[in-house]
Amino acid sequence: MTDTTHTLTGWSPEAVVFDCDGTLMDTESHWQDARNQVFRDFGIRPAPGFAERAKGVHYVDCGRLMAQEADKPELAAEMTGSLLHHFMVQVAEDPVTMPGAAEFVRRLSGRLPLAVASNCPLQVVESSLDRAGLLGHFEHIVVPSEESPGRETVRPKPWPDVYARAARLCGAAPRRALAVEDSMTGIESALRAGLRVVGVGPRPQAEDAARAGLWVSVLNAPELSAWVDSWPAPGARE
Repeated sequence: MTDTTHTLTGWSPEAVVFDCDGTLMDTESHWQDARNQVFRDFGIRPAPGFAERAKGVHYVDCGRLMAQEADKPELAAEMTGSLLHHFMVQVAEDPVTMPGAAEFVRRLSGRLPLAVASNCPLQVVESSLDRAGLLGHFEHIVVPSEESPGRETVRPKPWPDVYARAARLCGAAPRRALAVEDSMTGIESALRAGLRVVGVGPRPQAEDAARAGLWVSVLNAPELSAWVDSWPAPGARE
């Protein structure tokens, strides 16, 4: 079922950039379990709604948020390290793709450049996609990077950096690229970079859902498939 007006009709992308967590890989439950384990390890009970506030947030910012939740900002680095450790253990044990994700990626693979823009560490993204058999379909993977001499700093979502860089690496202007996202943090990042967006997953509030050109519950939704079928064949684009 389509949850927003399909404003992408008549337009087709020159590249597609996917989020990873919650879009390609079913890792939100892993993040939730990892956060809960950290809270238990530190003897902290989070306030109601913490899981929603943390969704799509870069893990370093999440660790900082968890420390703030505990009113112990000095523990931010320690909690961040613990969070990443618990998450990576769970992903290694149980890599699961989101419904329709593998089918959708394979359908687009070879038709136009594909990339991933994620707030997760590169090792986590590559290993989870590799174990799911999807890594080879992506030409580029862009994740946040720390500032260092002579290198471009890539800031995490909701900054636009990961999406803007991924589109450029694919050889497409951001306005000619499509982002596929499940979180409002990611959608904000993609829109700020100039990409159009397909939202996927449970429908958010109407105002948030309307920020995507199309919102579908899963990536094998008939509406999304029909739109992809309308794209011109490779080599026939303007």
